[in-house]
Amino acid sequence: MGFLTRWFCAFALLALTFNPTKYNYIKWVQDYGGMNLSIAVLLGLLLAIGYIIYLRATLRSIGPGGMMLVLALVGALIWVFHDLGILRLDNSSLNVWLGLVALSLVLGIGLSWSHVRRALSGQSDVDDIDE
Repeated sequence: MGFLTRWFCAFALLALTFNPTKYNYIKWVQDYGGMNLSIAVLLGLLLAIGYIIYLRATLRSIGPGGMMLVLALVGALIWVFHDLGILRLDNSSLNVWLGLVALSLVLGIGLSWSHVRRALSGQSDVDDIDE
């Protein structure tokens, strides 16, 4: 259940920032941000904090190589679904949602990887004290 919560929060963070509908931060700032600058800045800072938390944890746990590997795996899965005729990629909105799912999986796995590693190996990750 922990991974699903972390993945859903990553997906929400990405989808709140941008999605193919008109209900996202980017579109809202373009349309109304000038009239509500203080709210736009506050919401932007909250989103930035979320990204910092997720990206820092992901980079520390799986690193850039792991991030690319997860993206490659999701890309290969989408390719297989497309080749089998399960998924059509001619809808640009669907492609954006697939991209959001792929990126949220990277962030969700990155935030959850220490838990998975501890469960598999019995070893805990420890932050460097000197930093």
